[in-house]
Amino acid sequence: MTTKASVAIYWASSCGGCEISVANLHEHLLEFDAHFQLVFCPCLVDAKVDDIRAMPDESILVTLFNGAIRTDENVEMAHLLRRKSKVLVAYGACASSGSIPALSNLHRREDHFNAIYCDNPSIDNPGGTVPVTRTQMPEGELKLPRFHERVKTLAQTVDVDYFVPGCPPESHQLWSILELLICGAALPPKGSILGAGRKSVCDECERERKDKKVERIRRPYEFAPDPKACLLEQGLICMGVATRDGCGALCPQANMPCNGCYGPPEGVLDQGAKMVGTLGSIIDIEPLKGLSEEAIRAHVDAILDGMPDYAGTFYKFTLAASLLEGARPKAGPEVSG
Repeated sequence: MTTKASVAIYWASSCGGCEISVANLHEHLLEFDAHFQLVFCPCLVDAKVDDIRAMPDESILVTLFNGAIRTDENVEMAHLLRRKSKVLVAYGACASSGSIPALSNLHRREDHFNAIYCDNPSIDNPGGTVPVTRTQMPEGELKLPRFHERVKTLAQTVDVDYFVPGCPPESHQLWSILELLICGAALPPKGSILGAGRKSVCDECERERKDKKVERIRRPYEFAPDPKACLLEQGLICMGVATRDGCGALCPQANMPCNGCYGPPEGVLDQGAKMVGTLGSIIDIEPLKGLSEEAIRAHVDAILDGMPDYAGTFYKFTLAASLLEGARPKAGPEVSG
């Protein structure tokens, strides 16, 4: 009997969509079962952390680690699974680049606790009680993992072998990776981005592109876009020019702008900076000729008013891995929470 290779899937600070992408392997799940033993996946398999601790180091062939690093528990599991795995994959946008959880870095931990537990109109908390790491009860001590001041990527916490972008990654891309393991083929160089291309979403988008001159920025709810024309040229913030290809331009196919979940293309250091530069080059300046500096500023501000959330637009999926890494709030003492 052939021994199946061990595979682990772990869910850190994320939404669970990456697990769904694994389930979306559909008929390939039978092949997955034929070649791999799922030894750890908290939402699917009744395996305990102590079971993983008892396993020999590097006894797990590959771990798909999804989710950003937000708590002490996330850090502990990242180090444990790194030690137990031959190959550790940052699977999905949260693990690879922080994704939406990392937008939390624009605020302090204290701000989050106040908004969630104190200033929330749906709760009654006159005493201002917030979570603490240790609470003594008659039955014993209750413990919660510490909630960190900042969200980090998996690679900012432990050594990572490969990165698979996407929110979530496309299932057919995941299967192409698993096939490499099944066939015993040589893996790409360490640090490679798997399940994606090397160019931009614009390179695989079939929409017609002309000279880009944007007179105003519009939001999707304001109008029905032309299904054949470039969305950016229609004034929608489509992140395709600053986003790695490999998804098949699925959002533009659905007449919605790319929101950047695959991260920056090869050669682009900062996705948000790339998009800012693109916008700066396509804003129509013809109406500005002969205007005063004050009038020019007012005109540009009026255009940009169509985009109310700069960070959430340009860095929705990459803030933790960007040059900015989010705001750097004055951190309080690392105490409860």
